[in-house]
Amino acid sequence: MTRDLAAVASGRRPADLVIRNGRWVNVYSGEILDESTIVVCGCRIAACGPGLDPTIGPKTTILDADGRYLVPGLLDAHVHVESSMLTIGRFAEAVVPRGTTGAFIDPHEIANVLGLDGVRWMVDEARTTPMRIYVQIPSCVPAAPGLETNGATIGPDDVAEAMGWDGVIGLGEVMNYPGVASGDEAVHATIAAALRAGGVIGGHYASDDLGGPFRAYAASGPSDCHEGTRPEDASARVRLGMAAILREGTACRNVAEQARAVTEGGIDSRHVLLCTDDRHPGTLIHDGHMDDVVRIAIRAGIPAITAIQMATLNTAEHFGVAGDVGSIAPGRFADLLIVGDLDELIADEVIAAGAVVAKAGTLIDPIAPYDFPTEARASVTVPAPLAPDDFEVRAPDGLDAVTCRVIRRIDGQVLTKQEIETFPVDRGVVVPQGDIAHLAVVERHRGTGRIGRAFVAGFGFTGSCALAATVAHDSHNLLVVGSDRACMAAAANRIVEMGGGFCVVRDGASAAEIPLPIAGLMSDAPAAGVAARADALQRALSDCGCEVSDALTALSFLALPVIPALRLTDLGLVDVERFEIVPLFIDNDNRGRNREG
Repeated sequence: MTRDLAAVASGRRPADLVIRNGRWVNVYSGEILDESTIVVCGCRIAACGPGLDPTIGPKTTILDADGRYLVPGLLDAHVHVESSMLTIGRFAEAVVPRGTTGAFIDPHEIANVLGLDGVRWMVDEARTTPMRIYVQIPSCVPAAPGLETNGATIGPDDVAEAMGWDGVIGLGEVMNYPGVASGDEAVHATIAAALRAGGVIGGHYASDDLGGPFRAYAASGPSDCHEGTRPEDASARVRLGMAAILREGTACRNVAEQARAVTEGGIDSRHVLLCTDDRHPGTLIHDGHMDDVVRIAIRAGIPAITAIQMATLNTAEHFGVAGDVGSIAPGRFADLLIVGDLDELIADEVIAAGAVVAKAGTLIDPIAPYDFPTEARASVTVPAPLAPDDFEVRAPDGLDAVTCRVIRRIDGQVLTKQEIETFPVDRGVVVPQGDIAHLAVVERHRGTGRIGRAFVAGFGFTGSCALAATVAHDSHNLLVVGSDRACMAAAANRIVEMGGGFCVVRDGASAAEIPLPIAGLMSDAPAAGVAARADALQRALSDCGCEVSDALTALSFLALPVIPALRLTDLGLVDVERFEIVPLFIDNDNRGRNREG
């Protein structure tokens, strides 16, 4: 390939593709070079710059940029494709026309359900798309050992094996930050396995404490973090030699606030990256992908070329693949966009590996569906149909009122708060009051029939309704919230019938559904169809009185026992700050002891 590139660059051989009359956005020099030409040999760039006169042959494709900008293909520094509810093929169909030509994925959602087999299937599917997919092997499977039941376990030996796979570049976000800081042997063994293989260690430090625990975390190998929400979070990460990854997902929107670390704090932007982390299909269809994140950074005061660096070269250099992607430069893959307005960043044409793959927001050639094996489509195991009584919370004997811990969701955040409430008891069953609903997690991987039960505030349900899902980070058990136990049972049973997904039940009947038959997480239907179902489901929730802007995300994170403060798993309530299971009931026997519910 290098001999061919040299021949085309020197004019001894005709180019395969020539893009003329463009404004070259050079992310290395920070310049925009007018009247530039990009010369492509096969899938890579042979030469680029003003005043080039490449050799043209009968098979050379010539594109006229007509004075438009030539921008490197955008890279997502951290994304869970499963959170789009789409397979990688369907995800690529949605984001490539928007200008995303590469992504660094952490498939820990499917890994928690199907283990390394699930990860391998996603790696294989990625090869069928125009995107360049780099994989970080999930580090926390399960995310919180001993506090939840998941479908598989990935240990240090598995990480060492997977680090040898083609396309694997490191270890996924290390979410057990308390374990890292305290020296947990298993967590550090997993990090060590990736470090020995030369991998990049992804970070996930979801705490505001930038003191000793954060210093311990930074010293242990994680080289980036996307969990910051404040300018001081971004600054602290860069100061300790980490990359600050600013996230703009569907629920977590942290770019504008953290951008102040650059615009006001003066932190060097070359160590700041951009990512989406989790974006639902409706967000991808209506707002976009990395193009939207770059636009938000620009509106936050980041110069356009700097924002583009954050979504291209900075990311490629951080992960050690800048020789292939992240810039328009000789030897790199010919992944680039033709854009009319740099601030708006709407791709008129998208070139990937030297071929025009999208025009005017539409993929030129469809991506063939990947044939997932039967095991991937049979992942929801519940031993018997669920009944309303399965969702009862029974009080200790002889009490007519109980005091309980309650999870309070926070608008616009995945963080929760713990509240203490007192509820009446009717014939032994606790009756939640006001804006407080039943919450349950049904174990769905091993058929144990185990159910964790609690209460949650903040969904605003009125009437008889429920929402159930198998998207429940990170173990993805069957999660159900509702104002009526019969509706909860109906929604949960419908999820089992579909093989996974989301379901809203109102007055005993299904009002909206999103089937996600692949691992209970993904659909192989087109993104627009899945987005339409998601919109219908949100409308059905609104009819139930739930006005949470993104109720699907709000629900799905209620079972994640690594983000403060209080969560529910199939094993019970988890106090994340203490990293232990705590009783639902508080001092209800009047003898100064907590009792389990």
